Amino acid sequence: MDEIGVKGAREVIDQKCPIGVFDSGVGGISTLRTLAKMLPLEDFIFYGDSANAPYGEKTSEQVYELTQHAVEQLRARNVKAIVIACNTATSAAKPELMKRYPDIPFLGIEPALKLAVDSGKKNILVLATPLTLSLDKFRRQVARFSDQATIHPLPCPGLAALIERGPAGLPSIEHYLDELFKPLHDTEKPLDGVVLGCTHYPFIADVIEKHLGSHAEMFTGFEGLGRYLTKQLVDRGLLRTQTFGGPLAPTQQVEFLSSNNTAEELSLYRSLFERGFSAS
Repeated sequence: MDEIGVKGAREVIDQKCPIGVFDSGVGGISTLRTLAKMLPLEDFIFYGDSANAPYGEKTSEQVYELTQHAVEQLRARNVKAIVIACNTATSAAKPELMKRYPDIPFLGIEPALKLAVDSGKKNILVLATPLTLSLDKFRRQVARFSDQATIHPLPCPGLAALIERGPAGLPSIEHYLDELFKPLHDTEKPLDGVVLGCTHYPFIADVIEKHLGSHAEMFTGFEGLGRYLTKQLVDRGLLRTQTFGGPLAPTQQVEFLSSNNTAEELSLYRSLFERGFSAS
């Protein structure tokens, strides 16, 4: 794996520093798009570990090691906060990373099951990677809300890898979802909520909705993450309240880095950020 950054002493962290966003691949760009809109004065650096994607079928130990490596790359760029925009990495690595790097705020994302239940949904499908659904953290969530809603966890092995291909993967995704959702067509009660428990999945939300044949509301939790990120920056005096460099200061800067450091990969990142999962 190419080293994008190097270990060393951190520079002084202030409002001008960018926010780091990390994912196992392209999925976290869906989170990044929301954060960039909610915090238009902030600069961002996105690091995608596409060379090792997907994380959802690896062991917890492997996920932790890969996530720690990515954190080192972002710390070398002097970010003021790190958002782990990966449900699997959040569950498997975030607690230990907070202990290892107490000098920087870490924020993670997890399946928005609570949000769906709080919204009054009663028959909820949770789509996520096998590892996310197998961890105790998610199982505790299900137990907590099982008396308020019927919850259907559905592992999606291989789906994130198909999404990593960008719009070129759409034909394979269509076939995958057709097979994945066949058992759901026989459920007695229609779904009224779908939790997209992997940050890759929002890129194909419209395709998922089409294959489910329902108008169930979809939940990501991205807006709540953006509000919490804002609060963390305010509490630490790190929130940008103005652009820097005078009246002609540049607009928001978003930089993309990838462990699969090719021009094609970085072009895909930029395209997904600017246009979403569109073939045009």
